[in-house]
Amino acid sequence: MSGNITEKALTLLRGLPRVCLSNLRDAPGARKQKRRGRGQHGGDKHGAGNKGSLQRQNYTRVGYETGNNPFYLRFPMEPYYRGQHMKRQYPPLSLLTLQTMIDTNRIDTTKPIDLVALFNTGIFRISPSEHQFGVQLTDEGADIFKAKVNLEVQWASETVIAAIERMGGVITMAYYDQHSLQAMVNPEKFFYRGIPIPPRKIPPQDIIEYYSDPVSRGYLADPEKVSYERLVLSQKYGYVLPNLEEDKNYEMLVERKDPRQIFYGLHPGWVVNLKDKVILKPQDEELQKYYNS
Repeated sequence: MSGNITEKALTLLRGLPRVCLSNLRDAPGARKQKRRGRGQHGGDKHGAGNKGSLQRQNYTRVGYETGNNPFYLRFPMEPYYRGQHMKRQYPPLSLLTLQTMIDTNRIDTTKPIDLVALFNTGIFRISPSEHQFGVQLTDEGADIFKAKVNLEVQWASETVIAAIERMGGVITMAYYDQHSLQAMVNPEKFFYRGIPIPPRKIPPQDIIEYYSDPVSRGYLADPEKVSYERLVLSQKYGYVLPNLEEDKNYEMLVERKDPRQIFYGLHPGWVVNLKDKVILKPQDEELQKYYNS
């Protein structure tokens, strides 16, 4: 029996090729195939491809025409998707910083203080092109604020209003459109353009209620209702409201801009000629009607 098995094995070996280097193979699973890494295929872009080519195809499919740079790099769209293009921003300014500006003579408290006065300090700036519409006055330093001012800002809390009025001052919330703000950011540059001062626009529908509310001291509110709310706020916070009529700076404290006025002392339609140091006023009746409407 064993002889038959040996004979069969020898017969099988005679039919097989002779073992040599050319027919040696590893056992199945003895070696794992090595994976080729990125950038190993003869290119120098590490698998990212040429700039713009693949990205251009991706954005062309959805209707964007692009150059070498993809559309989202040239025109950032993400804020529009989130609805942020409609949001108004108000960079903060604390009462502590405002008091420091006054103490260092950067602001003259004998005159009304608006955005132009704040910009002239060289400390506070805004960018209307980035949807910044003015200043938000914060209550940091409310307990140490001691200046008597006629202040015009765009947004403030109840605590800030109380801190201003407790010292005998006056605060007003006023809205400015972007064209008005561009003129206020750099008045000298605007006046050198030699164009008439534009009329300030009224607030949009979504915020006109805020600027008409006497509680928020809106510039469109009824002055008598504002006086009443001043008294209500003083009783709420427990301080004696100073009498403005008995103040020696009464005329300055009650000075207000017209709702269509941008600069103190300058009216819409006037042209400020800095070169000749003259102010040109419109003489045509249609122009006067337009700017005074």
